[in-house]
Amino acid sequence: MNKFWIILSHTFMSRFKTKSFLISTLLTLALIVGLANIQTINDTFSGEDEADKIAVIDETNTLFTPLKQGTEQMNDMMELVQVTGTEEAAKDKVKDGEYAGLVTLSYNNDGIPQAVYYANTITQSGHQSVIQQQLQQIKVTIATQEAGIDQAALVDIQSPVSFEKVALDETAKTDEELNQARGIVYIMLFLLYISVITYGMMIAQDVANEKSSRVMELLISSASPVTHMFAKIIGIALLGLAQVSIFVGVGYALISSKKDELTGGIFEFFGLQDTSPSVYIYAVVFFILGYLLYATMAAMLGSLVSRVEEVQQFMTPMVFLVMIAFFIAMFGLDSPQSTFVTISSFIPFFTPMIMFMRIGMLDIPTWEIALSLGILIVTILILATIGARIYRGGVLMYGKSGSLKDIKKALALSKKD
Repeated sequence: MNKFWIILSHTFMSRFKTKSFLISTLLTLALIVGLANIQTINDTFSGEDEADKIAVIDETNTLFTPLKQGTEQMNDMMELVQVTGTEEAAKDKVKDGEYAGLVTLSYNNDGIPQAVYYANTITQSGHQSVIQQQLQQIKVTIATQEAGIDQAALVDIQSPVSFEKVALDETAKTDEELNQARGIVYIMLFLLYISVITYGMMIAQDVANEKSSRVMELLISSASPVTHMFAKIIGIALLGLAQVSIFVGVGYALISSKKDELTGGIFEFFGLQDTSPSVYIYAVVFFILGYLLYATMAAMLGSLVSRVEEVQQFMTPMVFLVMIAFFIAMFGLDSPQSTFVTISSFIPFFTPMIMFMRIGMLDIPTWEIALSLGILIVTILILATIGARIYRGGVLMYGKSGSLKDIKKALALSKKD
């Protein structure tokens, strides 16, 4: 047991001290700090900005006033300014930066409003869309007046219908609860997806690196390959737990200190204000089990290669499994009750993501959760048993690694060990 802790601590510290780990941790912390201060940053850059001035040449002498009223109501960062003079002179002022754009207004042969928008670049589609929408409203107004349609009646016709959604199942979630769940599940799925691939790759690369440097020969002479395998898995798990704990701790501290400021916006959209604690509990459970499942696979696949350069090739099947689970879960965010999603949630390689998504989006029976967890745990135990045998033989294999057929060779070597 002492050898197990020695290998575990060595794995943890060697990875903890690497530049890549420290840089990735600092960059992620910077991102968290930025997100926690997103409203302050947004206010800093946009709070004191002046409205963009858009020059308007109105050849009709009637369209400017209604267009100005409508556009500035929709977008207070736009200011329409009527100008006189030639079109070329106005374009020169746009080029010089005096105006953000130029709009020329006129009527076509049928008396319908038309416009041409000029700007140095046409990438700022927000202004263009607002102007276009308001011209469309003016066109409708003109057309209905010419047709003799009462404006009050037109307003009634265009007003949205009342459409209320009521769930007959008393346990079903409301629209607000679903939106909150969708946001937090989305975040957790991304975290699980990135973590499984990142830490799984760390395990495989560690094993391959030790084999290529012949350190493995010394390690397996002092500790059994199985002890070495699980020490690596748990060592990287603790590393990941430490990193995620830092992120969560810093994020929680920042959000707590700004809880009065961080209302609405991105935090409301992602459900960070009112989320059931059970969602976080299930997130931790499925995160740990998902890690153990894929970490065992990563250690097994890493033991089959002799060079670090070959790790990516052997990890591809595992990465594909994680990607498939992620894409199904993304589809399930909009259709969590579909039969395909339900069946997929019981497939152990997909369970950590898809069952967690279903728990967040639906009120599913306890027996389904228990069954999926049972299948997942049994699969982890089976995979750990098989993986330990492959690892025992794989660490003794050197030379060029061809394909997954090397698993058979590794199993044969494990019986001789």
